[in-house]
Amino acid sequence: MIFVAVLAGGIGSRMGDTDTPKQFLNLGDRPILIHTIEKFVIMDEIDEVIVLTPQNFINHTKHLIEEYTPNNDKIVVIEGGKTRNDTLKNSIDYIYENYSVDDDSIIITHDSVRPFVTHRIIQDNIKAAKKCGACDTVIPATDTIVESKDGKIIKNIPIRDYFYQGQTPQTFKINKLNSLINDLTDDEKEILTDAAKIFVLKGKDVALVDGDVTNIKITYPYDLKLANTILNDKND
Repeated sequence: MIFVAVLAGGIGSRMGDTDTPKQFLNLGDRPILIHTIEKFVIMDEIDEVIVLTPQNFINHTKHLIEEYTPNNDKIVVIEGGKTRNDTLKNSIDYIYENYSVDDDSIIITHDSVRPFVTHRIIQDNIKAAKKCGACDTVIPATDTIVESKDGKIIKNIPIRDYFYQGQTPQTFKINKLNSLINDLTDDEKEILTDAAKIFVLKGKDVALVDGDVTNIKITYPYDLKLANTILNDKND
């Protein structure tokens, strides 16, 4: 089986003067979250899309889904966690509670505020996860990377050719991911930034999937302006 966890548990504090989490802001004529969900629900190979939101936005999310994708039984809304990794674990626990999962079952994890993910990227994630067990969507770093420990003095300027910018989706075989999560130490949990790092910390291979420069994450007000420009270009 193939599941999608749309991680919509954030409150969007960096978006500026708004009380609405960024995933619920409009992009064009629909909320960002709806654009993102729609990319997955139309794919026949995906069995269920799990949307994880703050507890006080669960009903709002359900109403939006019913409004824009009515009578769609491939979507379920559940509560996210306090952190990104807690939210991910909630999705895995839900899957185990409701389905029989085998070693080939896959979970695709995706930021709710990356609405321009393409079907090619999703399909490449599925293929890579089936083959390797874990994959991360990336694009090559285009700017010089500068390392500083104190934010004042440069410590190192590594060779840019070896560096990539991480996007999502990140896709994993569920049983393997869950096993590694349960094996994390408290110190390892403190330094996690995303699910792919769980595999890296445990010395497991993570395949690279080519992303796209338009697969942006809407974090700041400028990003939303850029996203509307991209959307308008796609609609022309």
